[in-house]
Amino acid sequence: MIEEPDINLWLAGFIVILCLALSAFFSAGETAFTGASKARMLSLENAGDPRARIVNRLLELRERFIGAMLIGNNIVNIGVSAFTTSVLVGIFGTGGVIYATIVMSLLVIVFSEVLPKTLAITSPDRVSLLFARPVSVVVAVLGPLAYLIERLVKLMLRPFGVRLGENDPILSASDELRGQVDLMHKEGGVAKVERDMLGGLLDLRELTVEDVMVHRTKMRTINADLSPEEIVREVLASPYTRLPLWRDKHENIVGVLHAKDLLRALDAVGGDPNKLKVEAIALETWFVPDTTSLGDQLKAFLTRKTHFALVVDEYGEVQGLVTLEDILEEIVGDIRDEHDVAVQGVRPQADGSVNVDGSVPIRDLNRAMDWRLPDEEATTIAGLVIHEARMIPDAGQAFTFHGFRFQVLRKARNRITALKITPLTAQKPRRAGD
Repeated sequence: MIEEPDINLWLAGFIVILCLALSAFFSAGETAFTGASKARMLSLENAGDPRARIVNRLLELRERFIGAMLIGNNIVNIGVSAFTTSVLVGIFGTGGVIYATIVMSLLVIVFSEVLPKTLAITSPDRVSLLFARPVSVVVAVLGPLAYLIERLVKLMLRPFGVRLGENDPILSASDELRGQVDLMHKEGGVAKVERDMLGGLLDLRELTVEDVMVHRTKMRTINADLSPEEIVREVLASPYTRLPLWRDKHENIVGVLHAKDLLRALDAVGGDPNKLKVEAIALETWFVPDTTSLGDQLKAFLTRKTHFALVVDEYGEVQGLVTLEDILEEIVGDIRDEHDVAVQGVRPQADGSVNVDGSVPIRDLNRAMDWRLPDEEATTIAGLVIHEARMIPDAGQAFTFHGFRFQVLRKARNRITALKITPLTAQKPRRAGD
């Protein structure tokens, strides 16, 4: 007479443990699959992992998967709670309801929710691969029921104007990727240099050649009316291999002289520059609109197999020049060789401020100091100050915006030539490469 209740208690305990384990499986599976990296799973699938293929297939059926896991979890939790209540009521009477509520609440919350979800979120990819096959079985069994429930919910919400599955994403694919890269950098998974390179790639479609071009006031050009000997000296004194030729006025570009072509021609005439016909050596000028995106310009450079183009505005006036190197620097950072001028125009100070030349591009300053100054309305840091101040400030004037204090150090005519920028936060700016 005593053994039968003992057997029933052991059976009840086994059923409770089994149901709690199933509930933990459903909770961990849902959490792991939701937090799994789609990029890593796609990489594993391409490498031939069959479990990753199952995970990717289930993630494509996201609503069906989540519905099946929730249905399974609720069935198990409700069933074990009802079973435990009936057992404890049989033992303790009506007081068993209270005991069952307390006991099952603690067991379900700790062992079926918090513990498995915590373990799953710490390593979602590994748990997803481990649970791939059993979860696929659950979705295959409970998927049809989940589909019916999903259809029922959509019908119930339709009178209220709620259309499930028809909302456009708030962020574009590039914005989501940029956010992931920034998050991984913040967590230490991606170095600053790698983050900047990935960000530069994503920015190619958003930036135009006007944002990275060398402005016409800084272009190194040669007067085509100079004697061939003088032109040779100009080319040898220049740090650049491609130099625009102008006649009558600087904006009237008649060709582009390549240093190698000049040296070949000079060698062909026995080294006598007076025998050169410079304009015959010069390459045809390639003009591109200032609204051309960097992505399109990069493709055009590769297609034409040239590295140099002049940028014009809507009126056909030359605004500057852009090279393949300018675009590549947006991806890999500043590229310098033995002939480049070493002055960057960004000089961090011991007190946390930074002295900056007015002509420094905002994007270069952001990359060097890891700042987030806006570059939508202006290209250079001087342009940003003028845009925000709505005036051309004088030397000594200071302004505060975007979390920084900008003080004009020097001004030449209507151009701001030097500024002192001080972050208003306690964090000191970082040097390039930190």
